[in-house]
Amino acid sequence: MTRRPQILVVDDEPQIQRFLKPALAAAGYDVVRAMDGAEALAAVRAHAPDVVVLDLGLPDLDGKEVIGLVRRHCETPIIVLSARGEEAEKIAALDRGADDYVAKPFGIGELLARIRVALRASAGAGEVRASVLACGDLVVDLSTRRVTRAGEPIRLTPKEFDLLAALMRASGRVLTHRALLARVWGAGHTEDTQYLRVFVGQLRQKLERDPAAPTLILTEPGVGYRMRAADEEASDGREDA
Repeated sequence: MTRRPQILVVDDEPQIQRFLKPALAAAGYDVVRAMDGAEALAAVRAHAPDVVVLDLGLPDLDGKEVIGLVRRHCETPIIVLSARGEEAEKIAALDRGADDYVAKPFGIGELLARIRVALRASAGAGEVRASVLACGDLVVDLSTRRVTRAGEPIRLTPKEFDLLAALMRASGRVLTHRALLARVWGAGHTEDTQYLRVFVGQLRQKLERDPAAPTLILTEPGVGYRMRAADEEASDGREDA
């Protein structure tokens, strides 16, 4: 029999645990539960879950501390599920090593979609990295540094290409401003947020059908950017830069 992916849910609210276990089981996942940080760390060691869904407000450890401790030993995808909606909290959790952030209250459909993205990214990390990445009709060839949309070539500067490649490799996942700046421009440029906005704007002008209402490079306000996942339905909503 095919092994069902295992999800570790770390939350001290019994009602959240009672809601998530049957919902995740119905979606085809096995569920392990932890009520605090110590239980979470023990469960990661004992079960090696495929994804961790983590609340930040735990009774013994702050969730961000749990993220850091998990990251010392493994790269298991971590999705933060928290009532802390402040931008600073999101950024801190993502910078500590979380892969995604879903704010409470949340819809189960959104959480399941984020879990699917995390599982795909995790599966891909163990394989030879693909040299050709795609999002809809946008195709990026990493080996030749060639970009096309609907078969038409798009000319990018070297830094524009590097930024697009970083976003495409993390398709569906949020990358903070600091993470993108470090990956593309180096550790000495992690505070140059306005510089990043300019380059994202340039990419949107070249890639998007309507740069004022982007459907490929999406903004996570105050946090960073993400490339729309390949199977994510395009939104017509207007994005803030």
